[in-house]
This record gives sequence, structure tokens and C-alpha cells, in this order.
Amino acid sequence: MPILDGKEQEHKGVMEIAKLMVVSARTAPKAGGRDDILTAVIHGPEIGDVADDMEKIGTERNTEAWGQQAQNVRGADAIVLIGVRGTRRYITNCGACGYASCEEFDLAEKKRRQDFDGPNCNFKVIDLGIAVGSAVKTASLLNVDNRIFYRIGVVAQRLNYMPEASIIVGIPLSVKGKNPYFDRVTK
Repeated sequence: MPILDGKEQEHKGVMEIAKLMVVSARTAPKAGGRDDILTAVIHGPEIGDVADDMEKIGTERNTEAWGQQAQNVRGADAIVLIGVRGTRRYITNCGACGYASCEEFDLAEKKRRQDFDGPNCNFKVIDLGIAVGSAVKTASLLNVDNRIFYRIGVVAQRLNYMPEASIIVGIPLSVKGKNPYFDRVTK
């Protein structure tokens, strides 16, 4: 009988869970059934690229939290990215985007702000939140360590990992004896 290495099996399990999280994000409910959700999975050396850029942003902005989260990211087995084409509109003229009508929103200049593109349609941002919630629920049900990171999404935007997305969120995944993403001890 062959013996399978536990660490290798844990990594394979995380990759399978990442795939299931992408499925959960895709099948999550969307406003009006209009799907503008984008997904991707990062693994291997690209995880180090994400962490390196997080540290770079921390230095640029003189904000320690970026570097602290970068250390968490370095230990991830995979990262699930979920983004949205938020500069597309949902037809309601609700005004939540700050414009009087969807037509005004369409005419507004869409450009990169500090971290993401905007303005964004509120319904698309809500869709992103629902997709992210669905994905992390899947991770939780399958007992993989995870946490939603805004900063990973910022880096994914800078590295052009999802060029169509106006907003991206990153979810690092790992299998540890203690969830590393909720350790608030600072150094």
C-alpha cells in the first residue's frame, strides 16, 4: 500500500477547494441575472510576487499593515481572486453611484483611482460581495484557513491579473494548525 505525503495531500486539497470556491462565486446570485463576476486562482511563485508588491505599497504609503499582511500571504498555498466589472451599469437609475441616472453613469469618466477603477455601479459591487461571501462559505465548510483581503485585490489590480475588473478581492488559503489570517499580534 503506497503512503501519500500529508503535506502534498493538503496542498492538493487546497487547490481543489480553490476550484470549488470559484464555482461558488460564479453561481452566487447576481442582480438581474447579469453576471459580471471574474475569478482566478493564484499559486506557486506568483504568491511571492503578490507579497512583494504588498510590501512595496506599504513602503510607498508608509503603512505597516501592508507588510504585515504580506507575511500572511507568503504562507498561503493558493489565493482566490474575485473581481467585478463594476463600471458596467445595472439599469435602475437608483443614484447610488452618485449620478442622477444610469445614462450619466455611462458617460462618467471611468479611471483608476488610488486602488481601483471607478465609479462603480452599486449593484455590481453588491454582486461582488455576494460572490465573495459564497466563496468563503465554501472554504469554511471545507475547513480551509481563509480570510478576505482588500490589499491582495489592490495588488492584483496593479499587476493586471484581472484587466477587466474594476474591483478585486483576494482570499488567501492555507492549511495550518491555527488560522494564520486572524492572528492580530503585531511585531
